Amino acid sequence: MPVIDLLHPQLAAYQSAVEEPADFDDFWRTTISEARNLAGDPVVVPQQTGIKALSVEDVSFSGFGGQPIKAWLIRPHASPGEKLPAIIHYVGYGGGRGFPHEALHWAASGYACLRMDTRGQGSSLLSVGGTPDPEGGTHPSASGVMTRGINSPEDYYYRRLFTDAVRAVDVVGVLPGIDPDRIAVFGRSQGGATALAVAGLDPRIRAVISDVPFLCDFPRALQIATQDPYAEIVRYLAAHRDAVARTLAVLAYFDGINFSRRAQAPALFSAALMDTVCPPSTVYGAYNAYAGKRKSIVDYPFNNHEGGGAHHEALQMNWLSNLLA
Repeated sequence: MPVIDLLHPQLAAYQSAVEEPADFDDFWRTTISEARNLAGDPVVVPQQTGIKALSVEDVSFSGFGGQPIKAWLIRPHASPGEKLPAIIHYVGYGGGRGFPHEALHWAASGYACLRMDTRGQGSSLLSVGGTPDPEGGTHPSASGVMTRGINSPEDYYYRRLFTDAVRAVDVVGVLPGIDPDRIAVFGRSQGGATALAVAGLDPRIRAVISDVPFLCDFPRALQIATQDPYAEIVRYLAAHRDAVARTLAVLAYFDGINFSRRAQAPALFSAALMDTVCPPSTVYGAYNAYAGKRKSIVDYPFNNHEGGGAHHEALQMNWLSNLLA
């Protein structure tokens, strides 16, 4: 597969030109505050599964608009009074929380892992889900969620998803047996973008793992990414020719570049240099914009969007254990 993007040293030096809206911080402060005001108590129900070495619980909590969000909480059997570090796992595009046995390595490594469902997604071969998106919007949109509600930042899909993700931090921080001072966030692709958004919105986060993050540097990504999901927006703008400026203005509220500029927690990024879904320059744009001083990035020169796979997972576990042990 040919390289479609910048190469080093130009890649490592790339700086995104994304501009942030003047009311970016007020927009998100108001959005998160409204969701918290509508929140009820989380419901945690122990599950009987074939997993014997770990505890599995079904969690329901209030997300955007007070709407119910599902998650799995998987953790080691802890001693009385023990408080575990926690990691919140946000999943990739099209996926949901799946089944508990699909994601055990974080819990097996000693963490309480909350795997959050993704509203309105979870109907793909990646993983299934069960959380609807009751506010899908009434404006025209392309298939998928990339253009759902794209006429305004208030209606855009990712306002709801990112709010759900911050609320997941609120919930993990109050659950018994979890140390609220040791919460990390993790995800790949869409999940990596969500982790960046949460890190930029919530100073309680102690570590960020963002693999081949999606939703970064929208203006560049829409020009050079060669397939979906970015191509959903390309097809939308090909039909709505007069909506380009408005659409880019809306997307700026959800661009990983702007969240990275606000995030301070130690961060581990990864980029795949043959990635046709999330071009590596867009990942480096977010990495170079990341405000935290303790950050690192790992390249996989001959990989597409699968990135580092199990090889990188082993690196992540070592990196996180040094921070949250």
